[in-house]
Amino acid sequence: MSDRWLAERKREHYYRLAKKLNYRSRASFKLAQIDEKFHIFREGDAVTDLGAAPGGWLQIAKERVGETGKVVGVDLQKIEPLEGVQTIRGDMLKPETAEKLKELLGGKADVVISDMSPNISGSYCMDHARSVELCTYALNFARQVLKPKGNLVMKIFEGDMMKGFLNDVRSSFQNVKLHSPKASRDSSSEIYIIAKGFIPPKEPVPEEEQ
Repeated sequence: MSDRWLAERKREHYYRLAKKLNYRSRASFKLAQIDEKFHIFREGDAVTDLGAAPGGWLQIAKERVGETGKVVGVDLQKIEPLEGVQTIRGDMLKPETAEKLKELLGGKADVVISDMSPNISGSYCMDHARSVELCTYALNFARQVLKPKGNLVMKIFEGDMMKGFLNDVRSSFQNVKLHSPKASRDSSSEIYIIAKGFIPPKEPVPEEEQ
């Protein structure tokens, strides 16, 4: 059996399972597996999802936080309505979008999750750099909205800029690990940063750093 054949079979398995369970994306299983291993969510948590379309991560987050929890999401693309979830359409790289998301959140978040991904250019170095940039926006947003001891999950493309970025993440969290869930493709360069135990900055994070 070729590696490609095995990868396709794995992808089809999660695709069919997503359809069966009425999840909007096979990526739902990535977040579910991350939560099962690292216990990201608690019932009643407030969660913000960055890069939320089509809504697979929103579904998992809502399941995990329950009726007493709050889930809000944002994406450049339209997100079809989900019961018990609030969403906006906008660019997280723009301060006005971040402000709208904060208003929707209505307070501090327990968890920030980000599955944001750059448009693939064909140049891996460029795609990696763009991925780090998106994660930097997610990290700075998390620094503004997370409650003490809150959690952050981000997708990043592996590359030479990752070590420096991880050091930045570690300056704000008690525990930081890298993880590739089983639902990820074996050939994928993506990996997830699992940051737990947010340490609030001594000085407020300036808005322009978003």
